[in-house]
Amino acid sequence: MMDCSKQQQQQQQQNHQSNNQVFAMSLDHSNSNIFDDDGRVKRTGSVWTASAHIITAVIGSGVLSLAWAVAQLGWVAGPIIMLLFSLVTYFTSSLLADCYRSGDPVTGKRNYTYMDAVRSNLGGLQVKICGINQYVNLFGVAIGYTIAASISMTAIKRSNCFHSSHDKDLCEVSSIPYMIIFGVTEIIFSQIPDFDQISWLSIVAAVMSFTYSTVGLGLGIGQVAEHGKFRGSLTGISIGTVTEAQKIWRSFQALGDIAFAYSYSMILIEIQDTVKSPPSEAKTMKKATLISVGVTTFFYTLCGCMGYAAFGDLAPGNLLTGFGFYNPYWLLDIANAAIVIHLVGAYQVYCQPIFAFVEKLASNAFPNSSFITKGIKIPIPGYKALNLNLFRLIWRTLFVITTTVISMLLPFFNDVVGLLGALGFWPLTVYYPVQMYIAQKKIPMWSNKWIGLQALSTACLAISIAAAAGSVAGIILDLKTYKPFQTDY
Repeated sequence: MMDCSKQQQQQQQQNHQSNNQVFAMSLDHSNSNIFDDDGRVKRTGSVWTASAHIITAVIGSGVLSLAWAVAQLGWVAGPIIMLLFSLVTYFTSSLLADCYRSGDPVTGKRNYTYMDAVRSNLGGLQVKICGINQYVNLFGVAIGYTIAASISMTAIKRSNCFHSSHDKDLCEVSSIPYMIIFGVTEIIFSQIPDFDQISWLSIVAAVMSFTYSTVGLGLGIGQVAEHGKFRGSLTGISIGTVTEAQKIWRSFQALGDIAFAYSYSMILIEIQDTVKSPPSEAKTMKKATLISVGVTTFFYTLCGCMGYAAFGDLAPGNLLTGFGFYNPYWLLDIANAAIVIHLVGAYQVYCQPIFAFVEKLASNAFPNSSFITKGIKIPIPGYKALNLNLFRLIWRTLFVITTTVISMLLPFFNDVVGLLGALGFWPLTVYYPVQMYIAQKKIPMWSNKWIGLQALSTACLAISIAAAAGSVAGIILDLKTYKPFQTDY
């Protein structure tokens, strides 16, 4: 009887396991209405949510430095270089979109992150180099956005001060308290678990970016109309206003500023992983890239050129906070508030890949740790319960605190923006997409297509080196008059 009972129990367990396997297989079926082909919950992203993510990432604080960049390069080189950067960004982003899946573009294995794509197509040491470059750059962008947000907040304070004192007071304001305010805000928003759940934040941020870009454009047009002429020259800022050496370094730095204004490739794969299919994710992403890069180039060209037309050689490093404009002060306040709201969202878009990477490492290293893997349900009246993970709370809070403290130590907006653009543009926007495309499509060495792609990569490397040199020169100059934690605007 005991043997018979044991046999029955074993049979029941086998049936139970068999049913579980059948159920698991049904979860992974590509025709499931709940799960995608990789067993994950069905993705819901579209061309428009992907475009919102990209626009949030691209039309960042970089747009505000473009008038200064065009002023260094002039009416001929400035617009041409902006157009060239946009074409290169669109082309290499299209190459990168094809690397989301390995093998078949519709049913091949998914690469969830930029590093996964590099691992699948290039492998070896390239993966580690790419990972270091990507995450250091994302970390740097978080610092750059903290600086930019604090500058916009101080600009609101100064604008109101100028108005109330009738432009008689110098209105010096420390940026440190505003960096702390921004940091506290990011600690709260950084508890949003992943990319899928910040699409609403990206849409709000994208609307804000159009708001302040339009204000900057409108003020530039108004200034040109008031003067009755376009300022500036064909070759940019003239020798005499600056020395010959400064002219060269500033021109190089301007390249970095423009590169930063177009940099989002380091999060393209992560954005693409939110997109539903069919149609194929690559097709959707290419369409979103075309829309986003087209829209941003239109805004960039108008904002950069009209800012230069309004101020000529005196174009400020930050169009809305450099006080080229003083009135109407309420409009400047609205624009700068829009910048801050946008940067809250942009910070999250850029930091989510870092958060996901570290949390995946931790869960793989300590799979049985409840501190890392389990969440605490916190009831919120009128809403669904918040699932709070202690590891996520502590690690992300420490991350935001670190970026905030470093921002207090390096408050050089233009130079930091230029350096970030220079360091990230070639490897992440050009080199890896080109090399992965060559490997994936098995393009023969020394064929015309191979030579063309390598020539593009080499030219962009030269531009990145020049831009980095110009930005470092600017930082060295700033450090001569710099006092830590005592930055006034």
